[in-house]
This record gives sequence, C-alpha cells and structure tokens, in this order.
Amino acid sequence: MSLQIVKETYSGKIPEIIFGKDKKASFGGASALPFHFFEGEFPHKPLIAFEIQDVIPEDYPEETAKVYSSVWDDSIRWAKFCESIGAEAIALRLASTHPDTKDSSSEQAADKVKKLLNEINLPLIILGSNHTEKDAKVLPVVADAARGYNCIIGKAQESNYKTIAAASMAGGHYLIAMSELDVNLAKQLDILITQTGFPKDKIIIDPMCSALGYGFEYTYSVMERIRIAGLIQGDTMLCQPMVADVGFYVWKTKETQASEVEIPDWGSLHERALMWEAVTACSFLISGADLLIMRHPEAVKITQRFIEELFSIKGK
Repeated sequence: MSLQIVKETYSGKIPEIIFGKDKKASFGGASALPFHFFEGEFPHKPLIAFEIQDVIPEDYPEETAKVYSSVWDDSIRWAKFCESIGAEAIALRLASTHPDTKDSSSEQAADKVKKLLNEINLPLIILGSNHTEKDAKVLPVVADAARGYNCIIGKAQESNYKTIAAASMAGGHYLIAMSELDVNLAKQLDILITQTGFPKDKIIIDPMCSALGYGFEYTYSVMERIRIAGLIQGDTMLCQPMVADVGFYVWKTKETQASEVEIPDWGSLHERALMWEAVTACSFLISGADLLIMRHPEAVKITQRFIEELFSIKGK
C-alpha cells in the first residue's frame, strides 16, 4: 500500500513582484507555504538584495568594514562592487537623511538616486532613514526622481504612509509597508494604503525584522502567521510578499562584533558573524520571507546555497 501524502488546500496566492527597468529581478508568486513544492507553485526563488548606503556607514562593524571600506565613500562604486560579486539587486539606504546623521535634504537624496540609477543596471530598492517624519519628506521626492525605473520604495509606516504611497503610485513603484511585529497591525496598514488607491498587489509587507537571539522567535511566528492567513485562511489583505531587512538588525548584535579576545569561548569572530547573518536569513525564508536585504557577501553566498539546495528538490 503506497503512502498518500495529505496536502493542504490553499485559497490564496502571493502576487509576483517584478521590478527594475532594463535588468529586472523577481520574487513572490507562491501558492503554498514556503518550500512546500508538493503542494503548490513557486515560479520565483527568494531574492537577496545587497545593502549599500548613501554615506559612509556608522553602523558597520569590523567584519563588514573589511569588505566595503574601500568603496563605501561613493554609493555608485559601492553598488558596482556589489554587482561585480554577484548582486542581483541593490538596496540603497538613505542614511544621510536622518536628522541625527547629516540631515541631508530631499533634493540631495533625489540627486544621489538619479546618479545611481544612471550608472547601474541593477534593480533598485530605495529605503529611507527610518525616521518617519523625515521619510515623509524625502521618499516622495525620491520616488518622483526614480519615475520610470520601476523601483521598490520603503518604508511606509502608519504615521507617514499617505504621502509615500501616493508618490510611489505616481512614480509606478512598488511599496514596502512596515508595521511593528503584529499581524493585525500589518493588515491594518495594508488596508489603509489600499484605501489611498495604491494597488494591493504592489505592496510588500515588512512585519519588522530581528536577529537570531534578539526576539527572533517572535518575529518568525508573526511572519509565519501572516503567510498562513494569506494562503490558507483566505485573508486577501495579508496575501502579499514579505521582506526581511536582515543585515540592518543582525550587524548590531554583540555576536557579530565581540572579538575573540573579549569572549574567547565564542570562537572566530569572522565565522560567527557570517553565520549569524546567514542563519537568521535562512530561518526567515522558512517563515515566509520572499525578499532579504543583507550585508556580508559570504553570508549571502551561504543563504543562496541554501535556496539552491531547497529548490533542487522541486519537481522530484
């Protein structure tokens, strides 16, 4: 007697995201829970975008500084370096616009984005500084400057979504909607954004991220519940791709910064730091993330190998 595998019935399907102008990148489109190839379709693999910043970063510890310090004084050179080591997409963080950094203007940010788009061919994700008031001023100007380039703009939050969503829609972009680790808040923000007229299938949910050992389990459960609600429970407002901004959170942790001299029992800082980002990223893929934003190229390679190995069983 052969074993009959019981299959879940899904009522939803995650929209496909295809962004970029000449060279495009894609993710989403799944009709089953992550990597359940026996239950649904997965037209695209999860996408990893390399993070760069528009200013020399203040939050990059030694292990990431070793990789990027020779190029990080120029975002165009930084992006081209990432492209040379295999990046499929770039996530530009406009860190200089934060009032506590350089407090650069919307026009200065837009000028940087225009120059970058003119110099690189990779699809671009444009992220604000995560200062809600300043992002509400900067991101609409930046979205207009990137009109026609089919970018992803982020992050819209409850306190600033109206202006950012309107500008992203006018510019023909996708939009990242970030809420604070709560399924209901994620749904509420999506409803509010769609009420402005923004297309639901162009929203990417960011339920907020975390690092391994720093609230990771809770974040994982929120992302998993969002994916279940969208695909199985038929909640159309939660049936959307998700992003995990992994590098931003992982490289703040003590485990990615403390040297062997400080804590010898923890072993090699290099290996420990890489695995902290890679394990966090791979785990979020299992919880439902379709897009990862990462920093260290070796951690990216580990994560890409994980994706390839899982997709190698597709169709078997």
